[in-house]
Amino acid sequence: MRTLVLATLTQDINMAGVVGINKAQGKPTISQIFNTMEYGPAPEDDKVAQAWLDSHHGKFGHFINNKWVLPDDRKTYDTRDPCKDRVLASTIQGTQQDVDQAVGAAREAYVSWSKLSGHARARHLYSIARHIQKHSRLLAVVEALDNGKTVRETRDCDIPLVARHLYYHAGWAQLKDTHMQGWKAIGVVGAIVPWNFPVMLLAWKVCPALAMGNTVVLKPATSTRLSALLFAEICAEAGLPAGVFNVVTGGGAMGTQLATHQDVDKVAFTGSTEVGQILRRATAGTGKKLSLELGGKSPVVVFESADLDSAVEGVVDAIWFNQGQVCSAGSRLLVQESVFSRFIDKLKHRMSSLRLGSSMDKTADMGAVIDDGQRKAIAQYVDEARRHGAQIHQVEAPPGCYYPPTLITGVSTTSRCVIEEIFGPVLVAMSFRTAKEAIALANNSIYGLGASVFTEKMTLGIEVARMIKAGAVWINCHNMFDAAAGFGGYKQSGYGRDGGKEGLYEYIKPSWEGQQRFTPPNMNLEKFGATYMADGPSLTPSTPQIVSGDGTLPRVDRTYKLYYGGAQKRPDANYCRVVKDATGKAYALVGESNRKDVRNAVEAAGKAQSGWERRSGFNRSQILYYIGENLEQRREEFISHLTTVTGCKDVEAAAEVDCTVERLFHWAALCDKHGGEVQETQVYGTVLRVHEAVGVVGVACPDQRPLLAFVSLVAPAVARGSTVVVIPSQSYPTLALSLYQVLETSDLPGGVINILTGNTDHITKYLTEHQDIQAMWYFGSLAGSKFVEHTSAVNLKRTWVNYGRQRNWADQDEGAGQEFLYQATQVKNVWLTAGDIFAN
Repeated sequence: MRTLVLATLTQDINMAGVVGINKAQGKPTISQIFNTMEYGPAPEDDKVAQAWLDSHHGKFGHFINNKWVLPDDRKTYDTRDPCKDRVLASTIQGTQQDVDQAVGAAREAYVSWSKLSGHARARHLYSIARHIQKHSRLLAVVEALDNGKTVRETRDCDIPLVARHLYYHAGWAQLKDTHMQGWKAIGVVGAIVPWNFPVMLLAWKVCPALAMGNTVVLKPATSTRLSALLFAEICAEAGLPAGVFNVVTGGGAMGTQLATHQDVDKVAFTGSTEVGQILRRATAGTGKKLSLELGGKSPVVVFESADLDSAVEGVVDAIWFNQGQVCSAGSRLLVQESVFSRFIDKLKHRMSSLRLGSSMDKTADMGAVIDDGQRKAIAQYVDEARRHGAQIHQVEAPPGCYYPPTLITGVSTTSRCVIEEIFGPVLVAMSFRTAKEAIALANNSIYGLGASVFTEKMTLGIEVARMIKAGAVWINCHNMFDAAAGFGGYKQSGYGRDGGKEGLYEYIKPSWEGQQRFTPPNMNLEKFGATYMADGPSLTPSTPQIVSGDGTLPRVDRTYKLYYGGAQKRPDANYCRVVKDATGKAYALVGESNRKDVRNAVEAAGKAQSGWERRSGFNRSQILYYIGENLEQRREEFISHLTTVTGCKDVEAAAEVDCTVERLFHWAALCDKHGGEVQETQVYGTVLRVHEAVGVVGVACPDQRPLLAFVSLVAPAVARGSTVVVIPSQSYPTLALSLYQVLETSDLPGGVINILTGNTDHITKYLTEHQDIQAMWYFGSLAGSKFVEHTSAVNLKRTWVNYGRQRNWADQDEGAGQEFLYQATQVKNVWLTAGDIFAN
């Protein structure tokens, strides 16, 4: 029996690619293999992939309407294998004409695809999933050849996740009509994906788009086109109707051509923050919905209470997965000071066993980076850190497009390698003393895509995870993904989510909303709202009077001030604006706010935000209920106020006040009923979807329904934990200013609601440009909407604008629908691992 086991073991080792026991040939013996535990080469055969390339004669065009489109007069681009620096195939460089053809096909297909039943679309996605699984090995090999990543990663991670997304979203296609009521498809989606996960990120965008009834035109990255074209072929084979999914290839300029095409209704982009800013500006004012999954500089926080050996493996997954070319790569290592040296020693020892090799070597841990330009860019960061005195630890790497796993220590928080995304296998390590310091260091970044926390104290891990501002936080793991849990960022890591129910909202719009296509005006954006002006005295004042024992007396003059930080404030410039009543007479004077008033109000909102968000939902609800109660006590006063300034009838004013009170009760009810839920992922453990506050929100209110619109916009943001700097109706601001006393007598903390009066566009300009505003909601003109979207790119704040269109604020769907919850929250997914009782 012992002889049989040894013989079988020897055979298995040889079959795995380890050389036999012939000493004469200088090959290791069995005992030597057991002593070193060295792998031998285990090459993946790429002949099927090569046959697929040969079947196309090594030349690929676009894939439009389920057909290959290969115009004769197009320039070509050679797609190369980064590991061997060889040409795999020739692909074409598309033009505007090709984009027009693909978008036209998608627009035509949308007519029938959007009208299919959810069940019919579910069948199509299910069929694609089955065919992807049938071709999974081919797709894995093509992806590895095209990208340079190891076939082990594409086989075991990327392609299974593609199939998982297809199955998951087939389910949502089936459930759309019952579980997504009040929403409808947007139209044609322009999807642009990067080169680090070409086919996986393709699926993250295509699956929810198709499930919700949209059609798609995909533009893959310039250097990795083959897997997208193979995916398109598989979709056609699976029976997806022509025009529903189309692929066009080309350079970076084609991405802009696709995004700005007049018939594209939604742009879904994953890539660098810089390109995301370009797309935000390019689509400003067009009405296109935009989701951006951008760069990151994710922290890995290791506490002294962590299992250090397990944490080392977590760091390996965090930074050296896919050669560090991952937007959520854990490239900032923060280790508690008491274990810093020991942990770094363990990490260096683990680095020595990392294997770099061909993407076709199934035993390799890392393959090549995408191209020589990327390798040089990574090296520049490391060389600069070395020149500035940092300690660099690296392991050997093969020649060519390989970059060695790198550990940098001895750096400060202001070092360039600590601040900027390197997008390579480079880890920067620093120490911390306390949990508060760890949180401060983790959040000390313009990015907020991912983070991980390593500790055996689960209460500590959860608390730190909640405090880190990132879209995904993993506890005792890193870079875990699943179709049921959305992935996306905070801050300059973008907005929108890929995956989960939360990801569906990126591909739908409210059912009541019409087509959102606008021609943005030609305007000088630098001059928008730049002029500051105020009014002089009015010679046509209204003269309200009272009757007393002394006869008829003029009313005591009422002074309306700005309101921020819980107090009434005079405007910085001390200028006023005349507010007229319905007869055209001067009704009141209000402050004319300037940029310093914006600065002060934003500072007050920022100070109040963290404390307000940490309050329980129940506490926030009690305050909103109390505001509604106190407003009700002054019902007749506000009815009279509305009729005086707007000229509406008493019955209309009464309806607006009553609806405003009802709206406050609506959002008070939702303060503690939209916190999140448990995500049903494949991971053994628990994944929590948490709906967090956006932060400090700037709000510009319309003139229509001045009281109701004000509360309808302010209440959802405040209910979900944000603070606001709000510009009330420019024509009727006194209605909002009359709420100060209601707010002050309703236990609302100072700084939660801050009111600035004056020229709406002037105040909007400085709110939108402010770096500490996390979102800007603007309900004004089309020109203002374009300005807000364009200018928001400065720090990639979220925007919500109306493009000059009015809405019915009294309608429940238009004035308080799920769209408001979507805008008032951002989703964080917290991954809690398990395995103490049963193995994962």
